[in-house]
Amino acid sequence: MSAKVAFLGLGVMGFPMAGHLKAKGYDVTVYNRSAAKSAEWVGKHGGQSAATPAEAARGMDFVCMCVGNDNDVLTVGAAALEGMKPGAILIDHTTASADAARKLHALAKAKGVPFIDAPISGGQAGAENGKLTVMCGGEQAPFDLAKPVMDSYAKAVTLMGGSGAGQLTKMVNQICIAGLVQALSEGVAFAQKAGLDPLLVLDVISKGAAQSWQMENRGKTMTEGKFEFGFAVDWMRKDLGICLDEAKRNGASLPVTALVDQFYGDVQKAGGKRWDTSSLITRL
Repeated sequence: MSAKVAFLGLGVMGFPMAGHLKAKGYDVTVYNRSAAKSAEWVGKHGGQSAATPAEAARGMDFVCMCVGNDNDVLTVGAAALEGMKPGAILIDHTTASADAARKLHALAKAKGVPFIDAPISGGQAGAENGKLTVMCGGEQAPFDLAKPVMDSYAKAVTLMGGSGAGQLTKMVNQICIAGLVQALSEGVAFAQKAGLDPLLVLDVISKGAAQSWQMENRGKTMTEGKFEFGFAVDWMRKDLGICLDEAKRNGASLPVTALVDQFYGDVQKAGGKRWDTSSLITRL
């Protein structure tokens, strides 16, 4: 008999992730704040929907979440725990603070439920293609049980350490991306000002040391002024805020990240809240 999995949160990431679970043969129940989105998912993939997180989680072997922010993680997570049986595993794919992860871990532990903080990287395309990277925090035994579930929508699933380690690793990911996108924006803008063909420049330098995922996947679209490729500026600012708050706690110096966060604020003010992160180039 296939394992029963609930998926809570059917946004641009959660909707396809839950679809991959169904395609892999899991018995899937979904929940979303908007019931219409749940109905759309069931119409496309089958399975069941539930009216509340607790109802979705009842009797499940695994409960996966992909929601908005710390408050959503704690609210939806606590509600799901009300319906979860002891020994079922709670997996949170939201990008949130390590503090929220540790709080939910404590709540889950009190209910006899193992918890894994498991933020994801790879964007909307990664979710749709089942090629996400998952960074996990938690204990080894529940991770080993949960990994096959996460493998349904991921190319890499790695345990990074104890509770909160997944979220801390995702912070490193976002710090690295912020600097890369700003540098790529400056490079493309410089090429344009210098009278070079920016696409030819990108083709040449992508074969050398400047190559990056951002260059390969966003360089061309940046030159074309297209910014509708998934991860929104609003979400990046949320993530960078988490990074900067954590840096205040641990003493890390993040001067470039702080600056790029301000630049994303400029993009928001210019009406680009829902543009993707490569829209940094619009400032230039």
